[in-house]
Amino acid sequence: MKTLGLLGGMSWESTAIYYRLLNEIVRERLGGLHSAKLLLWSFDFAEIAERQHGGDWEGAGALLVEAARKLEAGGAEGLVICTNTMHKLADQVQAAVSIPLIHIADATAFAVGRGGVNRPALLATRFTMEQDFYKGRLIEKYGLQPVVPDQAGRDMVHRVIYDELCQGIVSTESSSAPNQRRPISTKSPTYGVTKRSMASSWAAPRSPC
Repeated sequence: MKTLGLLGGMSWESTAIYYRLLNEIVRERLGGLHSAKLLLWSFDFAEIAERQHGGDWEGAGALLVEAARKLEAGGAEGLVICTNTMHKLADQVQAAVSIPLIHIADATAFAVGRGGVNRPALLATRFTMEQDFYKGRLIEKYGLQPVVPDQAGRDMVHRVIYDELCQGIVSTESSSAPNQRRPISTKSPTYGVTKRSMASSWAAPRSPC
């Protein structure tokens, strides 16, 4: 069993799901009292979110690189960034360490492809929906055609993520809103938000345990 290093805390609500699912995967495969070998670096998400919304991606990248190097030095044999948005910095993190980084878009493409979907609806932070670091990988590497909501829909989803989901709030109104605003051109499952559904999709491939 290999040791995974988790870059988490962005937010801890989603990191807790990664931790639980990784341990469930190991238990399912090995049985008994087996559990995942994990090293966790948990950020203060307020410091990360401030840099995200302030456009200080260089500063955010420096924090992730520092943490990734510490996880590698601590014995991690692979890395997971426990959030979609911070995969904007995935290449920078990978370049700073010698161990492999498991990219969430690759795992998403695996889950989407297994479901026979070509046009997945992408609901995520505004950064993930509007920039190419995630969508571009799905398009260029896997030939998928992710579809995002209109501007009003993107603003709504972004607000719900930061003001509710990242703070442990799951309201009935907000849960139904994405379906009401889902792009008309797709009837596919929704991927992108690191809550239960996204974490489950991420866990679908065999992890390097």
